[in-house]
Amino acid sequence: MIRLSSARPAHAMSSSTPESGYVTVRDAAERLNVTPRTLKYYEEKGLISPERSDGHYRLYSERDLEKFARILRMRSLGFSIQTISEILQKPIESATASGTAVSMASLKEIERSLAQQVDAVDARIQAVKREMREAQAVREELAYDLEYIRRRIAGEPKDELLRERRERAMARRQARPPKVANQ
Repeated sequence: MIRLSSARPAHAMSSSTPESGYVTVRDAAERLNVTPRTLKYYEEKGLISPERSDGHYRLYSERDLEKFARILRMRSLGFSIQTISEILQKPIESATASGTAVSMASLKEIERSLAQQVDAVDARIQAVKREMREAQAVREELAYDLEYIRRRIAGEPKDELLRERRERAMARRQARPPKVANQ
């Protein structure tokens, strides 16, 4: 999970402007644990528009940092820049300048988009679970091989250890469900 680092309070950041509640690109990058180039990249892609100082330095608000953290979480889950842009452009219902709320059609569009994103995250979770099961199986095999090597180093006879390995392999084959041929 991407978290804002709170190693230094905003008022202690030398290049920040604490009186205005903004931080510079260097301080923002430090708090988000990314490089300044990463922040500039997302700005170039139109995902965020920081304020500028009189000297044209980028200044980020807490809201900008929260938005960056959300972008980074979505990127870590494999969302494309295009998808992230679409998500960020569809606000959950908020009042507009005229005081009117988002239309029902817009809400339905947002619902569809969010449902697709939830489905995508669910699919990613399932893929990670499969990868974890596969990694665990590889780990068990490696641990078994390591045990064999350690027992050999300790002087146990090779023939006895190989017999145990063959018996284990046979027991594992018998424990597997039979494969069903495709019809």
